[in-house]
Amino acid sequence: METNPRTSEIARKTAETNIRLSFNIDGTGSYEVDTGVPFLDHMLELFAKHGCFDLKVKAVGDTKVDDHHSVEDIGICLGKALKEAVGDKAGIYRYGFMLLPMDEALAEVALDFSGRPFLAWNVEWQQETIKTFQTSLVEEFWRAVAVEAGLNLHITARSGKDAHHVSEAIFKGTARAMRSALTYDPRSKGIPSTKGSL
Repeated sequence: METNPRTSEIARKTAETNIRLSFNIDGTGSYEVDTGVPFLDHMLELFAKHGCFDLKVKAVGDTKVDDHHSVEDIGICLGKALKEAVGDKAGIYRYGFMLLPMDEALAEVALDFSGRPFLAWNVEWQQETIKTFQTSLVEEFWRAVAVEAGLNLHITARSGKDAHHVSEAIFKGTARAMRSALTYDPRSKGIPSTKGSL
């Protein structure tokens, strides 16, 4: 079985954001997150814990203008980190699925580390904001992750009235699906594709 560490470090600096992110697929769920966007901090902590990923994020952005730039750019960094850490994908299950409840909310997540980015988003929000956080930014975050990671990602909210619960179910569900997809399959040693590469 593979023993090489599946880790990555990403730095991104623009006129709008300055981000440093480190990621370990085979972690224990530890996290140090400071994005300047409190609700995103909470979601990323849940993501790390439920994926058993080690995650460190330090971000400074123009949140006085809007949270959009920080949220999208952190998604870009996480996607790049995933792509770098997983490497050639030899031996992984590749696909992951989770149906995750959070009180009245139920999120369905299906994903494929295919190398072909796509986000299918089927979520209808009952609130436009969670405190000051715009719920529309959850979609922007996961689109950025999917594009940069080369991830085919389908997210559906089957039910849910409280936007916080729906968001939490999505982040936990995606973490659990990724954890399954990135686990090594003891029966498969090579690239999980008839094409020979992903």
